[in-house]
Amino acid sequence: MKELGKVHQLLIPFFGHTMTFNLEAIMMTWLVIAVLIIFGFFAARKKNVLPGPLQVLGELFVSQLYSLTEDAMDKERAEKYGPMVCALFMFLLLCNWIGMIPHLHEPTKDLNTPLSLGLMGFVIAHYAGIKCKGFKNYAKEYFEPIFFMMPLNLIGELSKIVSISFRLFGNIMGGSIIILVVSYLSFSIILPPFLVAFFGIFVGAVQAFVFTMLTIVYISVQVK
Repeated sequence: MKELGKVHQLLIPFFGHTMTFNLEAIMMTWLVIAVLIIFGFFAARKKNVLPGPLQVLGELFVSQLYSLTEDAMDKERAEKYGPMVCALFMFLLLCNWIGMIPHLHEPTKDLNTPLSLGLMGFVIAHYAGIKCKGFKNYAKEYFEPIFFMMPLNLIGELSKIVSISFRLFGNIMGGSIIILVVSYLSFSIILPPFLVAFFGIFVGAVQAFVFTMLTIVYISVQVK
């Protein structure tokens, strides 16, 4: 294990190459997953006509995100992709907010996390497109409006992974850098707590929502 500044890395030799794992991001990711599992367990454990606070919060997330998915697609596909959309938004929201807790860090501050989620959305969207249209009709779209546009259409699709991933990574990492710089300049008085709240709560929620909505749109475009 290697410590680089405050980032702990695990280096594993692999066929002449070195695989690097950011242990901090991995631990924070599993912490977020554990919190979501516990939340889901207690929110759904005792479902009542008069719901408790956790059930209300859970139903709010599910109903709103299902509604957004249905608006972008249709009811049948919303039932199919709704659980993934809910899980993605809640995961990203908690990942972006967890950095407000002292000594914890946002997993989305590591490019591997948003890049993996962007790749996941890309694969799901194109798999759904192939399944809905058939491979022949799916592949035909890359040659429209004229056949030599295929390379540009292909690059355009692949660029979506970079766009959606770097947008999330850049905003979260940029917010962390701004907070760190201002904290050193002002000795953490008055302004840094405001910046933590702004970048943590507001920007974190907006970026989680934007990433989720773009994933919904990418899937919707492929299945229509």
